[in-house]
Amino acid sequence: MSEPELTKEERILRMMRRTLTDVARDTACEPGIKHPLSEKTIMGIRECLVLIAAREQELAEEHGRDTSARPRYRDQPRDEVVVPLDVASLRRKDDEGSD
Repeated sequence: MSEPELTKEERILRMMRRTLTDVARDTACEPGIKHPLSEKTIMGIRECLVLIAAREQELAEEHGRDTSARPRYRDQPRDEVVVPLDVASLRRKDDEGSD
């Protein structure tokens, strides 16, 4: 399934979100060690990410995009059950019964 065409604003927001999360990830340090970013900067990043997420939600709703998709872990159970069918064996049984 291909991704729908994003507007320029959506592409900008996505890039800003990625960059801010990369900064947070790159500057993360072990517990107990003073963080290189000030508390004010950390709070600013959090507030920006909240605003970006809210605007992305608004834009998705404006363009009629589904926003209910959530990430799923590989080992997480699925809600649906897939039942494999051996179509070839079904056809053979139908052929035998029609003689």
